[in-house]
Amino acid sequence: MSPVSRNRRRNGKKRSVRSAAPLVVLGATDDCDCPHCTGVQGAPGDIGDLLAQSVDIDAMHEPLDVELAAAMLLAIGATISDDFEPVLLERFVPTFEAKATSEARAMLAGIAAVSDGEVTRAATEAARRLADAGVSAPSWLADLDVPVTVEEPCRFADPAGFTFLLAARFQRAGRSHVVAVAMDDCDCGAAGHLLLIEADRWSEAREALVSDLRAGGVDVTEEKLRPADFRRAVEDALDARADHDRADPDVLDDLVEDDGPGYAALALLLRAWMRALPTPRQRRRDRLHDAELDVASISALLDVLSPPRRGGALPTPRRSTSLPPKRTKADGAAPIQQIKVSLRGARPPIWRRLEVPADISLARLHTLIQVAFDWNDSHLHVFETPYGSFGRPDPELGHRAASRVTLEQVAPAAGDRLRYTYDFGDNWEHDIVVEKVLDRDTSVTYPRCVGGRRAAPPEDCGGVWGYAELVEILADPTHPDHRERLDWLDLDDPARFAPARFDAKAVTAALQQRR
Repeated sequence: MSPVSRNRRRNGKKRSVRSAAPLVVLGATDDCDCPHCTGVQGAPGDIGDLLAQSVDIDAMHEPLDVELAAAMLLAIGATISDDFEPVLLERFVPTFEAKATSEARAMLAGIAAVSDGEVTRAATEAARRLADAGVSAPSWLADLDVPVTVEEPCRFADPAGFTFLLAARFQRAGRSHVVAVAMDDCDCGAAGHLLLIEADRWSEAREALVSDLRAGGVDVTEEKLRPADFRRAVEDALDARADHDRADPDVLDDLVEDDGPGYAALALLLRAWMRALPTPRQRRRDRLHDAELDVASISALLDVLSPPRRGGALPTPRRSTSLPPKRTKADGAAPIQQIKVSLRGARPPIWRRLEVPADISLARLHTLIQVAFDWNDSHLHVFETPYGSFGRPDPELGHRAASRVTLEQVAPAAGDRLRYTYDFGDNWEHDIVVEKVLDRDTSVTYPRCVGGRRAAPPEDCGGVWGYAELVEILADPTHPDHRERLDWLDLDDPARFAPARFDAKAVTAALQQRR
């Protein structure tokens, strides 16, 4: 096994962690006999039989090796079946137990370690029966029963709150590894890369990371986190990545990288280790819908009294603060920009993928976003860009007129990003990233929506946490506030509240009505 394993996102557009010092130590690569690498097809039980034969116990030296082997097995299985747990229970675990070899006992222990629930129980009992029957195992296998502990959980962030990396040192039975999660803030804070680094290489890797970011003009700092907060941040990033991957049928996780297991296996391992950390308290937002309060009035009042909050990542200022000139007729027709607009903090993710002319004004873009998210345009808004803030002109807040600047002036190239905040009370923050710059298609009418996920929250429901609470209450007819929330939404049937609903064609039709 390589001392470091990492994953590179499939489409090459995700944020990477670059380093002047290599994070990967390459060695001789063993040929892999797993079905994924060999292209062997067959029933899940057949795959379990092949894997039981291909595990090389002599090449393993510590619990991490068998955990990764088991995680690879589960990751491969997940690509074969959407409901893999019954297959594990009915075919894989019995197949390994029937082999009654040291390799089979080790794999059962590994499956128990990286799984949970009924699978962990079944694999643990099967491994115990093999031990009672006298099947041998390497001495280090007993270390899987030692609890994992975490040290130095931290995050690397810039002053605006953009998190580049989450990292912590995990220890068990005298062995130590650092796990680092590279964040993709343009993708709802989803995990972009997972790095598994030997502890004695971490100082070198950390210094290289910080040096590289600062050389690029980023004032990055390291912040210590409490274990529960670290667990929450990591699980949120993994969940966001899982949600995005499920939403895109053309995306399959890389199972194997040149230097070790790919993202899917490392994510399973990391989730298992996270369970050793304290459980984070559920985040709650104080209810805003008390009968005595007029929520719409409060939100409107906050719009006037409060500037937008500055939490989270904002576009990095360019070295020149001069706004580039607008396109002229001599420059020709503007291209089309494909942008992804994601509601920041929404779990599951809520986003829209729009195709708009690059020379669209930010004021016009504001209108299109309102339509795409079914907002009512009843609150203030602002675009945060590398060249300043644009919205309704307000010298006190430092907002310049959004009608006088175009999208391509502030975000001309693929990878450029903006922040759009709507309603300074509920603080609906949207991350906007330019995904592609396209040639105009004369057969297409722009603007249009070419993708998205889930309905947007209703206005004035209390921000992302208030909306999460609203969804929970409306899904529970026995909740004491169920009827009150239905009345607030003017709904007589909870089935009419459909947070998972999204129709790109309907959004496109609505956008083109506002041309």
